[in-house]
Amino acid sequence: MSTRTTASEQPGTTPPHSERRVVGNVVRGSIGNLIEWYDWYAYTAFAVYFSATFFPSGNQTAQWLNTAAVFAVGFLMRPLGGWLLGRFADRFGRRRALTLSVTLMAAGSLMITLTPGYATIGVAAPILLVTARLLQGLSVGGEYATSATYLSEVSSPGKRGFYSSFQYVTLTSGQLLALGLQIVLQQVLSPEALSSWGWRIAFAVGALGAVVVMYLRRTMDESESFERERASGGGSQGTLRALAKHPKEVLLVAGLTLGGTVAFYTYTTYLQKFMINTSGIEKSTVTWINFLALLVFVVIQPLAGRLSDRIGRRPLLLGFGIAGTLLTVPLLTLLGGTRNPVFAFALMLVALVIITGYTSINAIVKAELFPTRIRALGVGLPYALTVAIFGGTAELIALSLKQAGHESVFFWYVSGCVLVSLLVYLFMRETSKDSPLEAAPQD
Repeated sequence: MSTRTTASEQPGTTPPHSERRVVGNVVRGSIGNLIEWYDWYAYTAFAVYFSATFFPSGNQTAQWLNTAAVFAVGFLMRPLGGWLLGRFADRFGRRRALTLSVTLMAAGSLMITLTPGYATIGVAAPILLVTARLLQGLSVGGEYATSATYLSEVSSPGKRGFYSSFQYVTLTSGQLLALGLQIVLQQVLSPEALSSWGWRIAFAVGALGAVVVMYLRRTMDESESFERERASGGGSQGTLRALAKHPKEVLLVAGLTLGGTVAFYTYTTYLQKFMINTSGIEKSTVTWINFLALLVFVVIQPLAGRLSDRIGRRPLLLGFGIAGTLLTVPLLTLLGGTRNPVFAFALMLVALVIITGYTSINAIVKAELFPTRIRALGVGLPYALTVAIFGGTAELIALSLKQAGHESVFFWYVSGCVLVSLLVYLFMRETSKDSPLEAAPQD
């Protein structure tokens, strides 16, 4: 894809760091991020309906366990995506990498839409489902790193926490879009129709949306940090050899991510199944609880991001680490013992407020650790490895422990993972100070 100058870069038009130009790039990049994550989360949102389609008949927990295993398999491709697309973004540009990632996601969604069920093609059905999730995992692995890098680099100095927080605004909005469509389909289709074929609508919508995003991403400006680095020669870009010169930063990304990713996937995607399978709340009610709680979660992301621009990133991370360590076990214990929807909503909302200390700023914190020439790879690879090992397996571990009759052990596991990250937050530096992002000369 060409990196030719866009209209906004022509002499006499919008200055490169005007708020209008920044907002335009953030919006176009964020819409693409929204569709990418909608496609990813549609799998989780609709798994309770399509699990019986792709796997042999059995008890509900066993079928959900199978779909959770496929969900975890998709995460195994995220490190490969973080490496391949991160390297691609550092060598050829953020815009081109973002367009490639959404193309892979579209292919995976279309495959899930069209794949017949187990009753029709037997074992080929779960094999094709796994293949589709591998493509989507490759896409998301590259999407996170490149979008985090892009949003951080195109943001206005002094407002990078605010603008980069829109990564999780759109990431969560993708989940909201999946839940919102689920609510609509629950109203217009019977449970039988939704489980039989209605769930395919969600993946068809995702594939179509991804095609639209391909066009939008072609119109974004390339990151000026990348353009300057490329113009200067910049040395080797996006290589593992270059990344190896930053071992402390790589370990920091892994430590930063560990507790955050386990808590995030527990507090968001897994809670849907937890409230149905453990609390005993109706599926349709759980969908509304998730939708409303995540809507509040979206609204508070930019507020927390802007706060980090004023007081620093580290205080927010410490707040998440302390609260997540101390409150996860009591929150999940209380949630598992209630069938009251209002109380369940309140508990989920508390959990989401806690995780905001991580989600709102994790993209900018990681981007502030690395120089431009390896920023996408430096953010993407250690993040994706950590998410694959811990985030992608959270739901699988939770369901396995439930099936074994030791569900409460999972609560302590989540708390322990957050504690590990808290120790990292305690000893890390404030990344907003002496950031390589701010060290780059501004035009």
